[in-house]
Amino acid sequence: MAAGERQCRDYLRRHRIPELLQRLGALLLYHRPERPREFLVEALERVKAGRGAEGEYPYLMDEANLAAMFQLLDVVGQGHVTAGQFREALKTLGLSTENLQFGDDANITLDVFKEEV
Repeated sequence: MAAGERQCRDYLRRHRIPELLQRLGALLLYHRPERPREFLVEALERVKAGRGAEGEYPYLMDEANLAAMFQLLDVVGQGHVTAGQFREALKTLGLSTENLQFGDDANITLDVFKEEV
């Protein structure tokens, strides 16, 4: 790999550009706005405001959606899911599992699930 390509990949990874683009794409497909460019500009403005604690970060799902997803994973009603189930759910949503700090034997509760997703 050439030095220039490596620098580009490092830049993208450091600034989490692929994740941002994936989330913006997911928001577009979920909401299907009539004016997608305006929608994306507004979403980026909410991201900026949310990072500065001035507004709400644009989420794809609300708490009710997350609770329903958790219930689908917790089929026997134990009140928790395994770390493996949690990782697979994140992958299914197109979210990164790279920075997870849970061991394979960890039990993920609904509150942790909501916070992490």
